[in-house]
Amino acid sequence: MKDFEILKENQGNVLEHLQIDNTFAIGAGAQLTLSNGQMGNFLSLNIAGGLGLTFGIYFSGGVSGGHLNPAVTLGFCIMGKTAWWKWPLYSIAQLAGSFVAAAVQFGIYHDAINHFDGGIRSTYGNTSTAGIFSTFPQEFVSTTNAFFDQVFGTFLLLGCIHAVADEKNMMPPKGIIPIAMGMIVTAIGTSFAFNCGYAINCARDFGPRLFTVIAGWGLEPISYRNYNWFWVPIVGPLVGSVIASYVYIALIQYHWPKREDEKPEIVTIHVNGKDNAAFEPESEKI
Repeated sequence: MKDFEILKENQGNVLEHLQIDNTFAIGAGAQLTLSNGQMGNFLSLNIAGGLGLTFGIYFSGGVSGGHLNPAVTLGFCIMGKTAWWKWPLYSIAQLAGSFVAAAVQFGIYHDAINHFDGGIRSTYGNTSTAGIFSTFPQEFVSTTNAFFDQVFGTFLLLGCIHAVADEKNMMPPKGIIPIAMGMIVTAIGTSFAFNCGYAINCARDFGPRLFTVIAGWGLEPISYRNYNWFWVPIVGPLVGSVIASYVYIALIQYHWPKREDEKPEIVTIHVNGKDNAAFEPESEKI
């Protein structure tokens, strides 16, 4: 039964990235870049990213929960909403889905990419196209600055997600939650994308980056800045997720009063070799 659950959740995570979330993000970036800004703008990128997340959650939420992001899964593990053994499985599935989504978009825009760069794949210059698939920092933004940018961006993402998904907080109706999640990403994108493109998602950035390495761009997407960039959109979001989760626990979750409709925890006591269920005394609770 557990094996079936693992298979179902991995299938859900692959589908959620392949079909919806990453597809919109990469497609919007490709359209903007390859048309030299005639088909889209900065705002359309952020709207596409937010809507992609919204419909990605609608699409896969019933199967896997619609995490779509290793940093989100990590945060839910810390909050106790997701079992820890699921985190590596979700992350692998999300990474694989992102990789395949990049391959699909590359196929769709193959002729347009060739027309734009003349068949010469590059990460630098006016005809660079690697940025369609993964993020790169502004030339004047240091790696240290970009790292804290990713930490803070993901801190905002997870903090807001925890607030929206907390049933003791002002949690919206279940059907509205995906819209709220998409609005969070759009808000972050329109506010914090300038430095390095607001990846805030390890799988969304690294999966397509790996694809570009084998699809003609060579090692440049990885070796950019002498190998001192590709790790930032991986490590930064994970650090931001951890900080946001523990901050939410300490400042919000820890202070919620016990609801009247919550039943006391049940403990088992042993009397004369028999198991007996008893309610845990209130004074013994921590």
